[in-house]
Amino acid sequence: MARHSALRSSDSMTADRPTFTTATGGQFVLIEPGTFAMGCDSHGASPCESPIREVEISEPYFIAMRPVTQAEWVLTMKSNPSKFTVGLESGLRPVESISWFECIEYIAHLNENGVSEYLGIDGRFRLPSEAEWEYAARAGTSSPWSFEGSDRNLSEHGWHAGNSAATTQMVGQKTANPWGIFDFHGLVREWCLDLWHDDYLGAPTDQSPWLEGGISNLRVHRGGSWFHESFSTRSSARSKSSATHTSDGLGLRLVWAPI
Repeated sequence: MARHSALRSSDSMTADRPTFTTATGGQFVLIEPGTFAMGCDSHGASPCESPIREVEISEPYFIAMRPVTQAEWVLTMKSNPSKFTVGLESGLRPVESISWFECIEYIAHLNENGVSEYLGIDGRFRLPSEAEWEYAARAGTSSPWSFEGSDRNLSEHGWHAGNSAATTQMVGQKTANPWGIFDFHGLVREWCLDLWHDDYLGAPTDQSPWLEGGISNLRVHRGGSWFHESFSTRSSARSKSSATHTSDGLGLRLVWAPI
């Protein structure tokens, strides 16, 4: 699928990072290993974001440069659960109103041949772990948002309650983060692999999803959405829902992990 002319390009930001495009139009960029401080304990942050800990990303992975669109979902699932489907551009809006279990089913279809090959490497699609999500969202920054420490310019970087016109918008319309990835701050919250824990005490210090303990029927999502205020769109902000829950502000972003 060719890139739609309305989608912003992040070629200059990803010039030194390998990328690939899937048959259904998803664009992925390499996230290289590194370490970062995960979480936030500053005044006003939610207790669930602490304690801050250093996390090591030891294995490279590719993350989608945009949330999964309605068009991508329909090509695989042959149906569209989304609320916001009106207009010629609706296929380029993020798919939403999908549960965590439906995300897992979608990914199973993508992996139905076992592995896929891109750039001469074998790998599989999956949801990101919380650590992988935040590492890519921060893109080397330590500020509350990937662009700066205040929400003054949030509308240049994401869709939120103050600028969304009470609806989703097409993916990739706002300014990308420093690693060339779009829509981490708002638009739709994005499911992660991890079980919900009320704080980070005992959390993994690597990129693996936290699947021990926790609340078995609750899964993490990240990023805030079109109906959230700025606080919920910060890089460290966390939220949760039952794995069966759906919302018109809840979608997904894929990871493709080499094996």
